[in-house]
Amino acid sequence: MNVLTRQEAEDFLYHEAQLLDERRLEAWLELFAEDGIFWIPITDDGDPKREPSILYDDGALRAARVYQLLHQPHYAQLPASRTIHYITNVQVMGANDDGNVVVLCNLSVTEMRPGDHQERQYGLGRQRTLAGRCEYHLRERDGGWAIALKKVILIDCDLPIHNLSFIL
Repeated sequence: MNVLTRQEAEDFLYHEAQLLDERRLEAWLELFAEDGIFWIPITDDGDPKREPSILYDDGALRAARVYQLLHQPHYAQLPASRTIHYITNVQVMGANDDGNVVVLCNLSVTEMRPGDHQERQYGLGRQRTLAGRCEYHLRERDGGWAIALKKVILIDCDLPIHNLSFIL
């Protein structure tokens, strides 16, 4: 197994953030392992198989979400959000029992949907920030890395969250 340095982990996470900010979502899908999971739990230690989550996407659900955002009318994203993803405090924790490398980081996403909030929808023209801690499980793939798990624990995960229809 190759060793993943902090610099390599940062580069990988920065690349993911850039893809999301540029709405290159189909390329973002390719960062995941075939069986990769994208999970936003309601509690830090929740079990997604037995408890509700804010989001729990396998490959098929991720692909459907991206297709809908890019190719179908999606009222919650008309107009589409503009985002800036900030990645900080990256730590490479080493391999877990599955042989995946665990990477931890902090995430802050500033999001804004352009437009006049008085016209149609709540939140238009208003900037908001979401923050959380991330846990990535990265798996070696073809000389690079793939996401086996992306877990985002929002600091306000237990409070009502409106319009989370863009991708963290």
